[in-house]
Amino acid sequence: HQWYYFASFSTLETYQTAHVMITEDKQLKLQTHTTFTAWCNSHLRKAGTQIENIEEDFRDGLKLMLLLEVISGERLAKPERGKMRVHKISNVNKALDFIASKGVKLVSIGAEEIVDGNAKMTLGMIWTIILRFAIQDISVEETSAKEGLLLWCQRKTAPYKNVNIQNFHISWKDGLGFCALIHRHRPELIDYGKLRKDDPMTNLNTAFDVAEKYLDIPKMLDAEDIVGTARPDEKAIMTYVSSFYHAFSGAQKAETAANRICKVLAVNQENEQLMEDYEKLASDLLEWIRRTIPWLENRMPENTMQAMQQKLEDFRDYRRLHKPPKVQEKCQLEINFNTLQTKLRLSNRPAFMPSEGKMVSVGPRHQQRVGNLEGAEKGYEEWLLNEIRRLERLDHLAEKFRQKAAIHEAWTEGKEEMLQKRDYETASLSEIKALLKKHEAFESDLAAHQDRVEQIAAIAQELNELDYYDSPSVNARCQRICDQWDALGALTQKRSEALQRTEKLLETIDQLYLEFAKRAAPFNNWMEGAMEDLQDTFIVHTIEEIQGLSTAHEQFKATLPEADKERQAILGIHNEIAKIVQTYHVNMAGTNPYTTINPQEINAKWDKVRQLVPQRDQALIEEHARQQNNERLRRQFANQANVIGPWIQTKMEEIGRISIEMHGTLEDQLTHLRQYEKSIVNYKPKIDQLEGDHQLIQEALIFDNKHTNYTMEHIRVGWEQLLTTIARTINEIENQILTRDAKGISQEQLNEFRASFNHFDRKRTGIMDAEDFKTCLISMGYNLGENEFSRIMSIVDPNRMGIVTFQAFIDFMSRETADTDTADQVMASFKVLAGDKNYILADELRRELPPDQAEYCIARMAPYTGPDGVPGALDYMSFSTALYGESDL
Repeated sequence: HQWYYFASFSTLETYQTAHVMITEDKQLKLQTHTTFTAWCNSHLRKAGTQIENIEEDFRDGLKLMLLLEVISGERLAKPERGKMRVHKISNVNKALDFIASKGVKLVSIGAEEIVDGNAKMTLGMIWTIILRFAIQDISVEETSAKEGLLLWCQRKTAPYKNVNIQNFHISWKDGLGFCALIHRHRPELIDYGKLRKDDPMTNLNTAFDVAEKYLDIPKMLDAEDIVGTARPDEKAIMTYVSSFYHAFSGAQKAETAANRICKVLAVNQENEQLMEDYEKLASDLLEWIRRTIPWLENRMPENTMQAMQQKLEDFRDYRRLHKPPKVQEKCQLEINFNTLQTKLRLSNRPAFMPSEGKMVSVGPRHQQRVGNLEGAEKGYEEWLLNEIRRLERLDHLAEKFRQKAAIHEAWTEGKEEMLQKRDYETASLSEIKALLKKHEAFESDLAAHQDRVEQIAAIAQELNELDYYDSPSVNARCQRICDQWDALGALTQKRSEALQRTEKLLETIDQLYLEFAKRAAPFNNWMEGAMEDLQDTFIVHTIEEIQGLSTAHEQFKATLPEADKERQAILGIHNEIAKIVQTYHVNMAGTNPYTTINPQEINAKWDKVRQLVPQRDQALIEEHARQQNNERLRRQFANQANVIGPWIQTKMEEIGRISIEMHGTLEDQLTHLRQYEKSIVNYKPKIDQLEGDHQLIQEALIFDNKHTNYTMEHIRVGWEQLLTTIARTINEIENQILTRDAKGISQEQLNEFRASFNHFDRKRTGIMDAEDFKTCLISMGYNLGENEFSRIMSIVDPNRMGIVTFQAFIDFMSRETADTDTADQVMASFKVLAGDKNYILADELRRELPPDQAEYCIARMAPYTGPDGVPGALDYMSFSTALYGESDL
């Protein structure tokens, strides 16, 4: 006995093809038949008639037309009163034509089947009428028909335990759903607390009897049929429940008012939570900045390279590990702030102004702390690098000072005692002449050492100027050397005068000794200078510098053959002296009277020079290799930086163009931007690789790079700005979507807004200044005085930054036509819940609103003080104005 019918609707809401099936189960068929009959009689009795058999009583079409007139409130064509088949078919066709005129396209249902008493077609026709006139117009929170009726049941029964309405069959078997609907609207009719889930017969009979007696809803089903069926008939239940819906439709107005209040309160609660979250996150970030700046401003230097390099390592950890999350937090705070302001504008709330000192935004007035942090960072890194260079220079100078001081002290050892001898008093004339010549040679040697003393003093002065930590020790040693040098000068002068007084006694002189002394002394000084230069430490920063040292060293090696000739000549003089002494038996007391330099010393120093030359070669080779590696590191870093730097600049320019161009819908732009953001984030490994190369450069103490103008700091700042800009641009598009959806702006209108905005955004920055905005308004026909323009600017620029963003422009353009809640609308909704009273009671709020929002209102509403008030009365009017910033909560 399966039967089907098909009904398609041509109204604003298109109905899918409906399939109605009566199964073999006689109980289900009986439920459908009983329910449809009762439903028809509930309307026909208004016209003073009823039906007994649904298949037979509609065959002549008269009661069918009468039923349609009652439920529609309209008059149909005059019926045929004849008894012939043609008259019956004519009446039924009039009824079917009327159904079709209401937007229902009937398929496979003809007048002949109804006249012939076809049960499945008759029941299908009645179900079509129920759908169209009892269910189709049900609308709850943007859902309609069956879904709207189900949502209405769920909303009404939500506060009741053991009631869970998910469908129109088994959810109603225990009868608690019917009882809950009655109790929700008429609590005095049913004692819901005494009902039990395990007694469905009592529950169903109670609900059906009360509905028939007090609500004028006829009994359409028997409790036994529902309980005795595994799955009650869905259409029968829907028909029955729709009668409850229409019976309680008078309460729908109060529900709508409650929904409006719930919506407004939900928005307000969400905004308050967003404000609290913003304040806390902003406080944490600003506290971190406050604690970090003193550390970055600390310029207390360390005394050693190791300590300063540890400071540099700590700073690198700060830049790599500690700062990036804070940069992300700042970006997220700006996004949250913009989103909150957008939501406040969309809900017609006043703009959010953070507490003093809690503002984290892109505006120029709120960047001081962040700017102080960036300035402290830059100054701290520059100070670290300068300190490392200074300490490196100091270590080199200190070592050089110690070497030169040691050489000088070794040379001056015993010189004061020598100059203080009075041996000339008992010497012979030849010995006096010898002493005089020896003293002249010493004076020559002393003059040769003058440069070394001046170098020692200059190094000590430079160490003082560079704040060397051991300057007192250096100054003391330098002072001792200078004092000793002055003493030597005075003693030398004194002895020279004494010898000159006895110069007349000097008549003979051994020219060979004198020549040896004269040639040996400068050669000895040359060797000592050569040894000093060969052992001198060096520090270079470029390959050109090490090449210069290598060239100088090669030039020095080229002078060695000539130096060796000079050495052989000096040794030849000594050999000639020995030959003369041996030949003429001269008593020379075994030493040269003119100099302390002997051939053994010359040979020893010469051998030392020859030994130091290859050592110097090796040191230069190693340094050359190190500088080559440094050059490789420079080029490696520069090759990447010269690609990444322009790439970041290009991406920044592309984002700027995207933000002001119009290509596709906002969703297309958002999708494009997110894909664009993903491509940017995927570039991060190259930044990390560059960070690694930069660390190698710093570890190698490389301080300049002629191959690129980009520093790691440039790349870091550019990368951070790129991430912040793409995130901010995405947030702007998301806010535009929120504005468009909330205010019903079409894509064409949005494109027109963008075109107008871009036309007057002459600087192509994505932001109009006040003058550009004023020109735009005048071009659109606004007659602006100063006061009116100031009022409009206070709307689009609540923070008084002197700029108008595209988001604010959209808000302004759609403000006059937007369908947003107002304080008056909320006040009217509360008045509905209060039963037209000027006050409302706590019990009324708890009955109509969800528990959390009811308590929210009770806690914030002031007591009502009007003359018509009662104990416990609450003032919902002042509360409504406070929600929109027109008064204080």
